[in-house]
Amino acid sequence: MSGQTESEVKPRAVLRITPIDADATLELRQSVLWPSLSIADVLLAEDGNGLHFGAFVPHHGKPIAVISLFDEPLPEQHLVRCGNDSPSQTKAARFRKFACDLMHQNQGIGTHLLQHAVEAARSKLGASIIWCDARTSSSAWYKKRGMIEFGDPFYKGDVQYIRMKMSLDADTCKTSAYNAI
Repeated sequence: MSGQTESEVKPRAVLRITPIDADATLELRQSVLWPSLSIADVLLAEDGNGLHFGAFVPHHGKPIAVISLFDEPLPEQHLVRCGNDSPSQTKAARFRKFACDLMHQNQGIGTHLLQHAVEAARSKLGASIIWCDARTSSSAWYKKRGMIEFGDPFYKGDVQYIRMKMSLDADTCKTSAYNAI
């Protein structure tokens, strides 16, 4: 079961999280995040370079939640600077296209999938920070899991976003509100 985790979620269904191909993320990306767009429109140019994970429940052949993880630095204006030195070389990972089927939301599935992505960012990508462009309508959910806002709000189409990040340092993660969920 390399790369897979299992845990119980409400209401006591066994959740299996496993690596998947980028193509296996597309249907949920489109139906949950951008239902007015075509499947082709939710494909990312960098999908071939990412790590993609799906959450599965028994007797359901398709993932019920997906997330894609990329080795991508923080935007230049948000890099940590030390005195007059150049920006720090803190390694960061970005997650994108995080979606959970509407029928399976509010059951802890997204939290488990995000935890899995955080661990993969740390262990597989060597990241010490994880970040995303979060819809402002979801920012409270991310805050409950230990992420903080940075930068100014911006729009993609008519949807408002805010960048959010979280330190993956072991000491920070042990005390983070994210682990209390």
